[in-house]
Amino acid sequence: MNLYRIDLVSLSLFCVVVRSGSISQGASLARMSIGAASKRIVDLESAVGVPLLERHSRGVKLTLAGRALQQHAQRILGDIEQMGADLSDYARGIIGVVRLWANTSATTQFLPPDLARFVQANNGIRIELEERNSSEIVHAVLDGRADIGIFADRTPLLGIQTLNYRHDRLVLVLPKRHPLAGRRAIDFEQALEFEFVSLSADTSLAQRLQGVAETLGRRMRLRIRVRSFDAMCQMVAAGLGVAVLPATAVQPYLQSMGLEQVAIQGDWVHRQLLIGAKDFNAVARPVRVLVEHLLASPPAPG
Repeated sequence: MNLYRIDLVSLSLFCVVVRSGSISQGASLARMSIGAASKRIVDLESAVGVPLLERHSRGVKLTLAGRALQQHAQRILGDIEQMGADLSDYARGIIGVVRLWANTSATTQFLPPDLARFVQANNGIRIELEERNSSEIVHAVLDGRADIGIFADRTPLLGIQTLNYRHDRLVLVLPKRHPLAGRRAIDFEQALEFEFVSLSADTSLAQRLQGVAETLGRRMRLRIRVRSFDAMCQMVAAGLGVAVLPATAVQPYLQSMGLEQVAIQGDWVHRQLLIGAKDFNAVARPVRVLVEHLLASPPAPG
């Protein structure tokens, strides 16, 4: 077996042949002659030392070794494509990329203006932002899919380091004609008499509310689960239940959707959003620059 004889063109051709189901169709898609494509496949089989394809009159079929090579080839070609994308950034003057994962609260309330100011001041650094659940974010930071993450407190940290980013306050959101509307503040137990609109069960917000309800010896009556703050407000406006949301996040929807917010008593309504990394001392310079910017950013109004 001589793996140094394997080249990227042959690997790419092999994957195209497998997808198309025949060497002739694969050659056409790869813009090669059938003879040239067939020779590359034969040379590839010679390099690995085992047959990769079973040839039939109606096309080709993978052998077990061919299936293993296909998996490796797809991963190698994917890495090459990513490398090309990264290097093209440098060619265009991009000096670094930061992979930032953040939960809905951070993405909705604080990151848009913070990142807009950062990009304006650091146009050589590109931010790849993904909105995910807090627990997913911690795991992504741990396994290297994210350079840094922003998530809610009470999320299991699993050993990653954290810094305080922002804090928010949870409020009850309801239609203006709701029985609890017009009150300055309520106990959460009063809200539990009504049906709720919630985010998915694996979000930090849903888990916090469930935990508070269980502490009170109660269960939340969930009417519907949705994926965004906007969708929650629309469901509340439609009369499908009440919701608990960050006060800043709900402001744009109050007047336009005829909603009202009511304060909830208790320390648990105050949440801290955290920035997490495996080791802040070991992050790349673009990541460090972004972290410093986020920590220095002024709080959003309201």
